[in-house]
Amino acid sequence: MPASRRISGPVTFILGLALIAFGAWGAVASRSAHTLVPLLSGCALTYLGWRGGRTATIVLGHALVVMGAYLITWGVYLLPYSKPVPAHVFGRPLFWGFITLFGGICAIYHGFCDCVMRSAARRTRPESS
Repeated sequence: MPASRRISGPVTFILGLALIAFGAWGAVASRSAHTLVPLLSGCALTYLGWRGGRTATIVLGHALVVMGAYLITWGVYLLPYSKPVPAHVFGRPLFWGFITLFGGICAIYHGFCDCVMRSAARRTRPESS
C-alpha cells in the first residue's frame, strides 16, 4: 500500500471517529454549542491519525488547551444551575473542558515523545533499497 494512503496512527484515527460520533450525538441531543468542541476535536484527531505529523500534533495540543480552558470557565459559570444527574454531568461544558484540556496536554507531550521523533526521522530519511 502506498505510504500516502496508509493510516499513520490507527489508534488516533479510531479515537477521532469515536469522538466525532459522540460529539455529533451530543450536538443533536443537547442542541448546544459546546458539544461542537468534541466534534471538531474528533475531526482533528481523525486527520492526525490519517496523515500524522509532529508539528500538527503540537499545534492541535495547544489549541485543545485553549479550548479546554474556555470550556472549564464556562462550565464553572453554569455550575450553580446544574443538577447531579448524568445528563448534566456529561452534557455540560465543565466535563468536556477537562477532557479537552487533558487531551491537549497529552497531545503536546506526545508531540515531543521519542516515538514521534523516530517516526518523523524515518519519514524524512530516504529509504535505502
